[in-house]
Amino acid sequence: MNRETTALKTFLDEAGQLTRFVFRFFREWYRPRYEFREFFRQCFIIGYRSLPLVGLTGFIMGLVLTMQLRPSLVEYGVESQLPAMVGIAIIREIGPVITALIFAGKIGSSIGAELGSMKVSEQIDAMEVSGTNPFKYLVVSRVLATTFMLPILVLMGDAISLYGSYLGVNIRSVTSFSLYWTQIFDNLTFSDVIPSFLKTFFFGFAVGLIGCFKGYYSNKGTEGVGRSANSAVVVSSVLIFIIDLLAVQITDIMGYN
Repeated sequence: MNRETTALKTFLDEAGQLTRFVFRFFREWYRPRYEFREFFRQCFIIGYRSLPLVGLTGFIMGLVLTMQLRPSLVEYGVESQLPAMVGIAIIREIGPVITALIFAGKIGSSIGAELGSMKVSEQIDAMEVSGTNPFKYLVVSRVLATTFMLPILVLMGDAISLYGSYLGVNIRSVTSFSLYWTQIFDNLTFSDVIPSFLKTFFFGFAVGLIGCFKGYYSNKGTEGVGRSANSAVVVSSVLIFIIDLLAVQITDIMGYN
């Protein structure tokens, strides 16, 4: 069997396992017993502890984007449109995607490594023997937490990014705080905000699902844990771009763009 055939077989096997994993998640999701305590604990760990990194990234992103766009707008004599252009770019595309990628790097790798270490140390097997449903406790709670916390992080990241942009606008000129926000919101519509917000739920679901999948089926000892964490980030990042591409196409077909 040549290398190409082996790679294709491996890809199809993993795609089949992932499909079964997704169906199992939805099957376990609505069945009691519900792990509310673990869900809220994961929301705290995943959301609150990710906020500093997301906020710092968003602030720098807004500041740098404003400073980079200013020379081009000055050249064409439309410097006054700088807040509106930066606001639309951040809210529609840059904010959700960059935040999701940061989230995948931090949370996706963390979930993959955590569940991978539990798998290779046979903690998951011990939970099954003791009568606990490890899939419900470990997977469902984490996937739901990532699904609901990423949109909140995106909203906060966008706000911090726009504040960084406000500081960037005032480096070379003077614009009042109220005028800056008025220029942004006057040029935003629901078709800019709603699609970009809705797709963040799918971003969060993809990050949590892939991180749990890679960790839950980790093998080959400590080496497998490292591979699970690494592949969780890579696959999650690729899925984020694919989901974003599909979201853009859908909104374009529906006439939102």
